[in-house]
Amino acid sequence: MRKFLAKNAPGYLFLSPWLLGFFFLAIGPIVTSFYLSFTKYDIATPPRFIGIEHYEYMFVWDARFWQSLKVTFAYVFMSVPGTLIFALAVAMLLDRQIRAIGTYRALFYLPSILGGSIAVAILWRQLFSNAGVINSIVELVGFEGPYWLSDPDYSLYTLVILAVWQFGSPMLIFLAGLRAIPQELYEAAEIDAAGPFRKFFAITLPMLAPVVFFNLVLQMIEAFKTFNSAFIISDGRGNPLDSLLFFTLYLYNEAFSFFRMGYASALAWVLLAIIGFFTAIAFATSKYWVHYENERG
Repeated sequence: MRKFLAKNAPGYLFLSPWLLGFFFLAIGPIVTSFYLSFTKYDIATPPRFIGIEHYEYMFVWDARFWQSLKVTFAYVFMSVPGTLIFALAVAMLLDRQIRAIGTYRALFYLPSILGGSIAVAILWRQLFSNAGVINSIVELVGFEGPYWLSDPDYSLYTLVILAVWQFGSPMLIFLAGLRAIPQELYEAAEIDAAGPFRKFFAITLPMLAPVVFFNLVLQMIEAFKTFNSAFIISDGRGNPLDSLLFFTLYLYNEAFSFFRMGYASALAWVLLAIIGFFTAIAFATSKYWVHYENERG
């Protein structure tokens, strides 16, 4: 035990702020929300235990629950690959030594600093309004722009574009991974007359697999938790016609618009289970395509 503590003490010391916050601030609300998910509770009256009625209603009768899942899954499966592909493409463009490259990297990272703010969501809503800048540009080239925010066939794409625009964080992580790839591998590939695509799929992508996996898990979790942009652009209700009814937005409305705290707690635990399920799938399948340096050696 003493050897274990001596070996791991520095790690636990650095983890101590998070551990203190978790045990003294987070674990209580987590346990309470689990209990409330089995009760009928509206804040004004004491919680009344009702067993699994919330979960039964959710999966059997609640059509808006299934709509929120449909919207959220569509968003995740479009925004996560789009963000990773775009971030990797930009990182490869910035992985070179040119004048003022640091400035370019900072500018490309800027959307990630601003992207989660309320102000940017409001700006995004103005850009994609019927008479906004995006439709004005589309009209300049001779086409009629769609009703991005009022047409349920297009509304979700505005949030997907916003998510892809916030590519700065995965881009920096990809850039660090690219800088760690030995240049000798590319030199050897050039001697063998390998072209750019061959070098990308034979060297860059396999060497970046751990970084791709890391970014994939982080972006997937963040996509499932998307709330601010959906709340602002849909006026907090998931409009039009529930096409922007994200799971988190539905949970928020159940809790703070209708004060169904018990049902909202059940929704929160379902969201946790969904995120855990897809994260577990990512880890289970990673052994088939993610290979680390010590494994190669």
